[in-house]
Amino acid sequence: MLKNKVAFVTGGSGAVGRAIVRTFARHGARVAYSYKTGVEKAQQLDREAAAAGFDVRSYPLDVLDAKAACELAVTIEQQVGPVEILVNNAGTTNVLPFAMIDEKDWDVVMDVNVKGMFLVTKAFARGMIRRRAGNIINIGSLAGMRMLEVPVHYAAAKSAVTGFTFALARELGRYNIRVNAVAPGMLTEGVSTNVPPKQQEQYKSYCALSRAGRPEEVAEVVAFLASDRSSYINAQSIPVDGGI
Repeated sequence: MLKNKVAFVTGGSGAVGRAIVRTFARHGARVAYSYKTGVEKAQQLDREAAAAGFDVRSYPLDVLDAKAACELAVTIEQQVGPVEILVNNAGTTNVLPFAMIDEKDWDVVMDVNVKGMFLVTKAFARGMIRRRAGNIINIGSLAGMRMLEVPVHYAAAKSAVTGFTFALARELGRYNIRVNAVAPGMLTEGVSTNVPPKQQEQYKSYCALSRAGRPEEVAEVVAFLASDRSSYINAQSIPVDGGI
């Protein structure tokens, strides 16, 4: 499905990121991914990929460093190949009630989830525009689409992912670049594990499948959007939430 395509995934050492890297590689892509703090998880993923014979490479990156993002885009093109698929997966949150969110908390969540997506996309979209082909997939969240009991700054940031996706899809469509988003619901790993047990059970009670999702289930949707099988899907934010 992705044979010989070159993909770059930010936040590849996180739960969803690792699942996307594994899934892309299994479908035949050459995968580069970035990490910031998950060094040990990245090393483990690299060893696993090498043992399986997959073409996977990891690179340290702070998504808020615009210069580093531009340099990495050049490095990956030289070492792996021109990036055809970009997945903006890097993100963060902290579970705080609105009254306890201070300015620093707000800035960190908005910066990593929104500004980081902007900076990385700008760095990698240049090559896509030049080649007049590309595929960008942004990882949003159901928190930005539904009224849920989630941190306000996280919901605001993930709502911004949706707006960014729609506007960018309109602008880059003329260059044959598709832009979509995937909005996971509660998952068994990743940021969802920070949700208090009461809210987790409440989510399951409203979910048609009565369970949390797995990162691999999100990754398969991302892989489909990254493939030519979804060639007429553009400017969409697709929930992967079990039915809420």
